[in-house]
Order: sequence, then C-alpha cells, then structure tokens
Amino acid sequence: MMTSLAQAALNNLLEEAKKAAENSYSPYSGFKVGAAVRLTNGKVVTGTNVENVSYGLTICAERAALVRAVSEFGPDIRIEAVAVANLNNAASPPCGACRQMLAEFAEHDAPVVFPAADGIRTMSFEQVLPLGFDMRLKKTGI
Repeated sequence: MMTSLAQAALNNLLEEAKKAAENSYSPYSGFKVGAAVRLTNGKVVTGTNVENVSYGLTICAERAALVRAVSEFGPDIRIEAVAVANLNNAASPPCGACRQMLAEFAEHDAPVVFPAADGIRTMSFEQVLPLGFDMRLKKTGI
C-alpha cells in the first residue's frame, strides 16, 4: 500500500514537476520532462532533462532531481514521493536507469505519479521497480 501522502500533496508535486519541465534543455528531441521528489524532511526538489548532442550523455529529469537532492541535503535523504511531468503530453514513466537510481533513496511505498498512455497514473515505487538490483540479492541467493 502506498504512503498516506494526500492526493492534494501529490497534485502539488506534479505541478512542481511541470514547472521544472519548462526549463528543459531538449533541442534535439523537443521532449520536455520535469520531475519533483518530495523528501521525508518535507522538502521538494525538482529537476529537468538536459540533452546532449551525444544522446547517451543526456540526463533525465528524475536523475537530475535526485542528484540535486543529494547535493543539497546529503546522502542520507529518503524520498517519500516522486512526480514526473511531460509538456509533450506523452507517456513518461521513469526509465530503467532512473528507477534504479531512485531505488537507492526511495521508500518502497513512495507514490510515483507519471503520465501514462491512459492518463496520469500513480503506483508505489515497489510496483514501478519490483526487482531492482540490490546487493542484498547476492547474499540471499535470490
């Protein structure tokens, strides 16, 4: 079950993600994405995608927000909610790399709000990344 974070708080987080998307640097794809993470300390940190002519060097909005959160609040942060917005009205669940990066800091039941093909979807982080890479997997033999 997801955290008890109120729907109004999730809506506000999604609005922050939309504001961040307005700053997207996406001259190659035109794909404008923003993300907002709400930390367990109550702070909200945003990020946007930043493209590079060498696509592999592009950073997604979710990772930009995460890196900023660690830079501002330190490595002990915990994420209680994530919102992703796309100004192109396209489905934009966090990509695999973003899911794995978020897994280092996100609570298992943290709601993740993102645009899907059928509209805005909210899922717990555990549903978004059910079997992320974890060093503990090696120890338990899973």
